[in-house]
Amino acid sequence: MAKESLLARLPPLAKLALGAGLVVLVAAGYYFVFYTDLAKAITVAQRRERDLREELGKAKQAVAAYQQDLAELHQREQRQTEIEKVLPSEAQYPSFLSSLQSVANVSSVNLAAWTPQPERAEEFYSRVPMSLELTGRYHQVAKFFYGVAQLDRIINMENISFTEPKMEGDEVMVKVQVLATAFRSVPETPQTDKTNASSATPAPAPRAGDKK
Repeated sequence: MAKESLLARLPPLAKLALGAGLVVLVAAGYYFVFYTDLAKAITVAQRRERDLREELGKAKQAVAAYQQDLAELHQREQRQTEIEKVLPSEAQYPSFLSSLQSVANVSSVNLAAWTPQPERAEEFYSRVPMSLELTGRYHQVAKFFYGVAQLDRIINMENISFTEPKMEGDEVMVKVQVLATAFRSVPETPQTDKTNASSATPAPAPRAGDKK
C-alpha cells in the first residue's frame, strides 16, 4: 500500500495557507521580474516625453524668432527699395533718361537732345546733372515739369530757358533748355564725423519747375 504524501496528511487550513503562500510567491516573482522592469521603462519614457516637449517648445520659440527676423528683414528690404527709388546709390543715367523720356511722351513734349554732365559731389550726396532740350507748346512743357515732379526719384529742373517762341494756331510753341539734376546717395566714409552727419541733413531739393 502506497504511503500517503506529506501534503495529503496536512490539514485543510495548512493546505490553504500553503496554496496562498505559493500564490504570493508567484505574484512577488512576477512583480520583481516583470513589473519592476516595466515601471522603469515607463519612467524612462515619461522622462523622454518631458525632454521632447521641452525641445519642441524651444524649437517653436526658435521658429517664431526666425519668422520675426525674416519679417523685419523683408521690411528693411522694402524700405531700402523705396529709398533706392528716391535716392539711388548709383548714377543710373540710362534709367534717369528713360524716366524723363516717359514723362515727355505722356506730356507730348519732344525731347530733342540730352547731354549727361559730370557728377558733382557734395558732402552727403552727389548731383547727377543732364542738359535737356525740349520743344512743345507752353502748357505741354508745364505738364512735363509737373510730371517730372511726380517721379519717385528726386529730380530738380534748373536753369530753365525759354527761347524761339512762335505761334502755331492759337498756342505758342517754345524751345526749352533746362538742366535736369538727379541725386544719388554717397556712402559714409570712415573720416566722416558721424555726430555732424546725423545733425546736418541736406536741405530738401527743389522740385521740377523751380527756376534757378
